[in-house]
Amino acid sequence: MSLEQKINQDIKAAMIAKNNSRLRGLRAIKAAILLAKTEKGHTEDLTEDTEIKVLQKLVKQRKESGEIYQAQNRGDLYQIEFEEQQVIEEYLPKQLDRAAIEAVITQIIAETGASSVKEMGKVMGAANQKLAGQADGRTISEVVKSLLT
Repeated sequence: MSLEQKINQDIKAAMIAKNNSRLRGLRAIKAAILLAKTEKGHTEDLTEDTEIKVLQKLVKQRKESGEIYQAQNRGDLYQIEFEEQQVIEEYLPKQLDRAAIEAVITQIIAETGASSVKEMGKVMGAANQKLAGQADGRTISEVVKSLLT
C-alpha cells in the first residue's frame, strides 16, 4: 500500500474519531503529496525516497514554525505545529539517536579518508545517502563538523 493510500485511510479514521489535530496533520501530508505528484515531470506515483523527502520537509517546516511561535510566546500556535509534527513523524522511518549517527559518520570518515573540515562536502554527501530518512540534515552537519575538527 502506498503512502497516499494509507494517508487516505487514516484521514477517514480520524474523521470518524473526530480527532482534529490528527486530521490537520494528515491533510497537510496529503496536500504535500498531491503537490509533489503534480510538479514538473512527475507522471507516475512517487518513489519511497521522494515520499520520505516530502515528509522530512513538512517536519522541518513545523519545527521552524514552532521555534518562531515559541520565541514570540504564542503557545497556542506552537501547540498546533507540534501536534502536526508528531503526526507527520509517525510516517517517517525511525530516527537514529546522536550516538548512532556519530558511529555511522565515523565509519564514513574512515572510508573516505577525510581529515579536515575542507573535506566536509565529501563526507556529507556519503552521510546523507546512508542516513536518508533516519536523520535530519542539520544533525548530520553538526556531527560531521564536530568529528572533522
